[in-house]
Amino acid sequence: MFFHILKPIWKRKFKNLLLSLEILLAFCVVFGLALMSARYFQLYHLPTGFEYQDVWSIRMLSTGPLDAKNDSIVTENFQRSLAALPEVEQVGFINYSPYSNSTWRSDLYLPDSQFRYSVNMAEMADETPALLKMKLLDGRWFSAEDEGRPERAIMINKKLADSMFPGKSAVGQLVTDTEPDSKKVKLLRITGVVEDFRNKGEFMAPTNFSIMRFSKTTGAKRMEVVLIKVKPGTSRAFEEKLNQQLKLIRSDWGYRISPLVDMRKSKMTEDTIPLMILAVIAVFLLIMVGFGLFGVLWQNTTQRIPEIGLRRAVGASSGHIYQQIVSEQLLLSSIAMLAGMVILIQLPLTGVLGDAINWTVFITATVISMAVIYVISTLCSLYPAWRASRLSPTEALHYE
Repeated sequence: MFFHILKPIWKRKFKNLLLSLEILLAFCVVFGLALMSARYFQLYHLPTGFEYQDVWSIRMLSTGPLDAKNDSIVTENFQRSLAALPEVEQVGFINYSPYSNSTWRSDLYLPDSQFRYSVNMAEMADETPALLKMKLLDGRWFSAEDEGRPERAIMINKKLADSMFPGKSAVGQLVTDTEPDSKKVKLLRITGVVEDFRNKGEFMAPTNFSIMRFSKTTGAKRMEVVLIKVKPGTSRAFEEKLNQQLKLIRSDWGYRISPLVDMRKSKMTEDTIPLMILAVIAVFLLIMVGFGLFGVLWQNTTQRIPEIGLRRAVGASSGHIYQQIVSEQLLLSSIAMLAGMVILIQLPLTGVLGDAINWTVFITATVISMAVIYVISTLCSLYPAWRASRLSPTEALHYE
């Protein structure tokens, strides 16, 4: 049966070549859309490592470079004044807010190794992890007991811990953010391992992450962001009262107040724009491919009327004719998609895009894109196949 269907396709191979290329292009575009959607779906269901509900971000906009230095008295005033508000449950400091586009990248080394671990970093005060309800997997949070120690306290995520210390606990280990052969090696002591901290939200790819402790008393540079945990149900009307309280502390600074719920919504919209653009392109391309397939199949069945009439004359039923036309189109689509798969399967095999294209995402995208192309091919062939199957042998054999 397979070779019986393949034979007429091969005889019209030059006519089918452009149609196959059109199907191949459509398959690649749909595959790209399905691949991105599957990866977004996968990332969305991974833990971000923190909770955003009822958390507000306050960005402190200073007036000059001197304000970049940490003033322990001012920092403590912010802590006490904001915590005194009845709507506020917790206050914490961080160098940049979750769901912002900020990125701080650095390298970590083991003291006795030149191997470099590229990491994303953040700096937090002692209260911030609890405020964000971060999940501790091993060790402890940094706290006041780390004040004055020769090694600065640091926490790392599980991905980095598994990479740097495979098969053993990372808690208590020493690392450095300067090259081991440097004259001034700054040692950092790992106090705990957290689940993760994907600061850019649900669509951020997992990465090595480390969190340094910020000391409100000895820190050289102040934190630019205050995070506050407000009571559930607090409305945006609280923003005016909060701004007045902030002005009492530093009236010469500006303040940008944003609930993390709103920042998350904006970030997710921003991250999905490429997906929406590709979806629009894919829809228009599929419409064009659909019209093209329908037109070519109509023309092909018209040209094959004598052949169809001969088959009907020797005993083929209308159902057999219908099945043949649809099967030929599905086989042609399969050949075009098989050619595309030979190229696309190189992506997970070579690992050129890393974890962005893992086998789970690749297989999901393949199944979805093949299903879409098969559905379009089937729909476009139904009417031409029905029209061909309705021809009587006498009418077909007299066709010129």
